[in-house]
Amino acid sequence: MLINYIKIAWKVLLRHPFYTFITLFGISLTLTVLMVLTSFLDHLFGSHYPENKRFRTLYIAMVLQTDSAKTSMSSGPASFRFLEKYAKSLKTPENVAVVSNFSFSNTYVNGKRIKLNTKYTDVAFWEVADFEFLEGKPYNEQNIKNGDHVAVITDDLRDQYFEPGAQAVGKFIDIENINYRVIGVVKGSPATRLYTYGDVYFPYTAPKSNYENKSIRGSYIAMVLAKTIDDVPAIQAEFDNAISRIPKDEIRDGGHFTVLTVKALKYFDHFLDTFARDDSQKVFFYSIGALILVMIMGLPAINLVNVNVSRILERASEIGVRKAFGAPAKALLWQFIIENIFITFIGGLFALILSFVIISMINSSGWIAYADLTINFTVFLVSIFICLIFGFLSGVLPAFRMSKLKIVDALKS
Repeated sequence: MLINYIKIAWKVLLRHPFYTFITLFGISLTLTVLMVLTSFLDHLFGSHYPENKRFRTLYIAMVLQTDSAKTSMSSGPASFRFLEKYAKSLKTPENVAVVSNFSFSNTYVNGKRIKLNTKYTDVAFWEVADFEFLEGKPYNEQNIKNGDHVAVITDDLRDQYFEPGAQAVGKFIDIENINYRVIGVVKGSPATRLYTYGDVYFPYTAPKSNYENKSIRGSYIAMVLAKTIDDVPAIQAEFDNAISRIPKDEIRDGGHFTVLTVKALKYFDHFLDTFARDDSQKVFFYSIGALILVMIMGLPAINLVNVNVSRILERASEIGVRKAFGAPAKALLWQFIIENIFITFIGGLFALILSFVIISMINSSGWIAYADLTINFTVFLVSIFICLIFGFLSGVLPAFRMSKLKIVDALKS
């Protein structure tokens, strides 16, 4: 029976090319937008190079200091000393890396300035993040202890500063009038991976790192790697307990603050917490997201319902004949629903091809450095699910309406 319904759907597609074009265009355009959007969100929040272990990584990235009445506040990243004392000392994690937020430096090649995004890290950073080393290796504890002027650079900076294709390890690069020996070259991180993206990476003991700052606030964040994803709640509880025992004098940090809020959060939760700190703001954030999703899916679905009603009305005589020969309303209902889902899957196939083309263009365009958007397994499953929902929603109303059509009215059409 299912095969027969699909055969009928195929014949209907060929018989009504205009309605077919309108239907497939609406489905393909909507699903293309959804798949590209889903791919971009997966690129932003998923576990990808070099943060392949993001799914079991917590981020300590924001320190919030307020007074007891919450009339004034100060927020920002933590200092290296604070994270070393309260994050690096945690017992539950597999590893804890400390890395600076964005900082900028300049280097020059033949009088041309190259603006660099620089990061200061500890040794654990190279174990928590999975960078691909194209040359050399990362700096080690001995380099940090000795205060060596060494650096790890990206392949893009290597090609700009040295001759393209030339080996860079062992050579020196002048950054802000300081000569650093290149110890390693890595494949760069996309600019959207805020805590791993950079052009050059220094040991935290390098000049201008400000790692000796004694305040709570500074310019560093911690990446806390759990052994398994099941250990995440235990790590959060251990960190919360450590923060709760900080003395009042340390919280005050030379000011009038009495309340300190620091959390170890999954990446998306940290992102959301940046914009919505309390539950009411988070509800508003999710409401806006749901509204946008409904608009993206709902408006085309309404248009497709109208198209499907017109398409099915033209088949009223066919429906009348089938009902006259005893076809039950349930069989007619499922016929039209299956037909519509079949048509939707064809539109989904066109959308998949179009999405692949658009994503390839984004990756190769250079709009996002080292962009690696993909239609991966998760994105594909989400798209298939959307196809099913989309096909069902846009087909069930006209199908139900036509299955209830009286035989006499159908035969007169």
